[in-house]
Amino acid sequence: MPPDSNVENRLRASLQAAADRQSELETQMSQPDIVSDHLKMQRLGREYSRISVLVRLRDDFDAVREEIADAETILDEESDLEMLNMARDIITDQRQRYDQLIQEIQIALIPRDETDDADAVLEIRAGTGGEEAGLFANELFRMYQRFAENHGWKTSVLSLNDTGIGGIKEVVFEIEGEGAYPRLKHESGTHRVQRVPQTESQGRIHTSAATVAVLPKAEDIDIQIDEKDLKIDIFHAGGHGGQNVNKVATAVRITHEPSGIVAQCQNERSQLQNKMQAMDILRARLWDMELRRRASEEAANRKAQVGSGDRSEKIRTYNFPQSRVTDHRINLTSHNLPKILDGEIDEFVDALLHEEQTRKIQAASSS
Repeated sequence: MPPDSNVENRLRASLQAAADRQSELETQMSQPDIVSDHLKMQRLGREYSRISVLVRLRDDFDAVREEIADAETILDEESDLEMLNMARDIITDQRQRYDQLIQEIQIALIPRDETDDADAVLEIRAGTGGEEAGLFANELFRMYQRFAENHGWKTSVLSLNDTGIGGIKEVVFEIEGEGAYPRLKHESGTHRVQRVPQTESQGRIHTSAATVAVLPKAEDIDIQIDEKDLKIDIFHAGGHGGQNVNKVATAVRITHEPSGIVAQCQNERSQLQNKMQAMDILRARLWDMELRRRASEEAANRKAQVGSGDRSEKIRTYNFPQSRVTDHRINLTSHNLPKILDGEIDEFVDALLHEEQTRKIQAASSS
């Protein structure tokens, strides 16, 4: 058996606690008052699903340990060469599986954030660089749309302000799907592009930027908003949609007066639809503000983050002349820029998640 029995004992104790909690959940979820409460059942159901993963890992872990113990018994008691070789092969294979399970269990035991089940709301804004920044912002928008499509997730635009020449000033859109926010949350920050603009006659490379903010979509159970705190303005939509876009006042701007946060939407023809979407944006921004406030107060949380979390932080550079994309937080570089812009960003997303998980495991081990 691997030598670190302290790690094994600690993990087995946590797995047993998960199995005990599973039994408690089964009892609770069978009670009539819980069954009739949709929100409670939803919360308990999510917890039960997560606990079930741990219980399965416990069963796999016990099975591997038993296989190793049986094979070690054969080594001690048998003299047949074929049996001894078979036992050695089993031990080699099962110890590899043992190490894999230790890692899987450590990841599964990482305390979950309350945003782990949230959908994502992304805000992309053109930064420095004029028209070129707007074009790049639109390319980032398409990149995340394609990434969502690759994962079978649904995207819907909540607010869009375009430049009329193929670029965007700002877009706010939702990505709905399992794991959307946890997988995308590290995309927040400043994305920089280096390339020769089409309007550049002397072939000089220009640098432009766009900012990305990834927010967890807030449900009513996450954050409550008092209607008395809202100032709602209705105005005529503007944009490049032709004359009809300005005929009826359907655009909605909502100001949350205590925080000063403003959300607006003018995409839909219906004033009610625009109000609903503006409220979704407002909830996401308010919840994100609250989560950031908590994180700033908890040193342990800050240590578990990748980068500073500051949206002004330059996180990634897209260099067109060399077809190179570099994430500066983890020093990861890809030389396949076209595929990256076509939504194939899993290499970066997975590496950032792995970095976060490693830090959290180290923090848990030292606590």
